[in-house]
Amino acid sequence: MYKIHTLLKQSILSTIDFFYPPFRRFLPLQTFRYAACGGFNLGLSIVLYPLIYNFILEQSIVYLGPIVISANIATLFIAFLITFPIGFYLSMFVVFQGSELSKKIQLFRYFVVVIICLILNYALMKLFVGVFHWWPTPSYYVNVVLVTAFSYFSQRYFSFKGNQANH
Repeated sequence: MYKIHTLLKQSILSTIDFFYPPFRRFLPLQTFRYAACGGFNLGLSIVLYPLIYNFILEQSIVYLGPIVISANIATLFIAFLITFPIGFYLSMFVVFQGSELSKKIQLFRYFVVVIICLILNYALMKLFVGVFHWWPTPSYYVNVVLVTAFSYFSQRYFSFKGNQANH
């Protein structure tokens, strides 16, 4: 398993770093890696959302015993289950490799920020779809912009704060 991790990490770093030279003047390497990893995870989320919403849930209400969840909200949670571990892996092993914090603290802080982002996603989707009556997919895209800005600053200054290289 360690060999797979090492190969995967090196492959990701090599790929990202290959595209870095044109951006060297504008961005530090770590910021570029954060943008690349976050962009990948965001892209994955953007692709997953309509696929889950339209083809897996088929825009239908989800019943979990006595709990009823609309398809657009259930889609957020399903996409979260996929993107959370990928995002943490990329943040810990690609972007913030030199963090002085223990992996448990990084995971806890990352989880706290992601949960706050999930709550923001939920609240904004309820606002956009339930109150403003926007379509779910465009609502999600507006949501992504707002929550991504919050996430970036929170991860940089809280989750991986112990990493002096990112200041």
